[in-house]
Amino acid sequence: MLTVLGLTMVAAFMVVIMTRRATPIVALIAVPVIFGLLAGAGTGIGKMITGGIEDLAPTAAMLFFAIIFFGVMIDVGLFDPVVRAVVRVVGEDPAKLVLGTAVLAGVVSLDGDGSTTFIVTTSALLPLYLKLGVSPVVLTVVAGLANGTMNILPWGGPTARAAAALKISPSEVFVPMIPSLIAGMVVVLAFAWHLGLMERKRLGSIVIRERVLAGAGATGGTVGGDGGTDAPVPPTGGTGDSALTAVTGAHGNPKLMWFNAGLTVALLSVLTLDLLPIPVLFMIAAAIALAVNFPQVADQQEAITRHSKSIVSVVGMVFAAAVLTGVFKGTGMVDSVAAWVTGIIPSSMGPHLAVITGILSIPFTFLMSNDAFYFGILPVLSETASHYGISAAEMARASITGQPFHMQSPLVPAILLLVALAGVGLADHHKKVLWRAFVVSIVMLVVGVLLGQIPF
Repeated sequence: MLTVLGLTMVAAFMVVIMTRRATPIVALIAVPVIFGLLAGAGTGIGKMITGGIEDLAPTAAMLFFAIIFFGVMIDVGLFDPVVRAVVRVVGEDPAKLVLGTAVLAGVVSLDGDGSTTFIVTTSALLPLYLKLGVSPVVLTVVAGLANGTMNILPWGGPTARAAAALKISPSEVFVPMIPSLIAGMVVVLAFAWHLGLMERKRLGSIVIRERVLAGAGATGGTVGGDGGTDAPVPPTGGTGDSALTAVTGAHGNPKLMWFNAGLTVALLSVLTLDLLPIPVLFMIAAAIALAVNFPQVADQQEAITRHSKSIVSVVGMVFAAAVLTGVFKGTGMVDSVAAWVTGIIPSSMGPHLAVITGILSIPFTFLMSNDAFYFGILPVLSETASHYGISAAEMARASITGQPFHMQSPLVPAILLLVALAGVGLADHHKKVLWRAFVVSIVMLVVGVLLGQIPF
């Protein structure tokens, strides 16, 4: 009975999320409460949920202060020099422009928010793409790949979800996967350079290109690209510093630029060394960033308020997830479902569940939200894997390797924003990006296996 209820609860949760009948927060609370009561939890459901909240509180704290910290860094313009440097270096070479797109998207992705990354990248570089005649589809492909790869950062969402669902520390999941992250980004840069070379070859010499574009002016038109894409070209006012007006830190103090850079580097360095819990690190870093950049109390409050929407949605989701994980475990559903899954999986496949999970994460996270996968499916797979000596941390690491592919899903609002900003059709984006995203995910999984972070 518990097995049926558990599977039905997971299915109901995924259907509600995927059909957009409710927000993730509502679904994470309402669905498990209903099924918990059907399972006979009674008033004991309160203790189950409270236990779940206690387990997830550190993850919620980490996300809260990580959003504040990187939000402040964006506000004060920490990444603006990187944007300007990329624009200067790429010049009018399509190959360098596309490679620079990957670098810029990867750096800005450190804030853990895909929407911010795509806004900064398109605002800074789309005018150059249009001026040189480089296909905007190439921009969306490269930016999407870079952000998807960087999406395994512990404050980016998936890693926090995996850790929260399995009640482990995000650092246990992320730190061992740093080599996989680096390998993934190397592949992304290789793809970017190849796409850039193809665009350079397609467009011909700079002299011929400038002559053609000189007659077109800024009246719009279409830009072809690799694969025959015809993306609408919106009017543009030029390139250079004017392209940076949308991303320049409006609240920055140039005198504090080096301080903010040093603080960020120090934070990331200590984070990788695992000297202190990640939530504590971000709490301290956020407090320092706010106090130094905004000495006035009113300005500090305003800075926090600017990012309140992201904070409420993300942190609220984590606490709501406590209901699902608490009920799933407290009622015994997870044990019952795991026993059932263990029974139907051939014994020869059991020791390979981590790798199987990594492979499944590619299509599953594309066809469903991260919430549905990490809170609905991963706990069941992890509990089953535990019978074969595979730890929760190892399962979590495998589960995040599908993120480069996941980020291209139409269920991800940020990717819809990216293609809209670039004036590109989602179908055109998918034609070029999906197989490349699959390759990046597989490379990350293979590196994790070869280095022993994911058991084979």
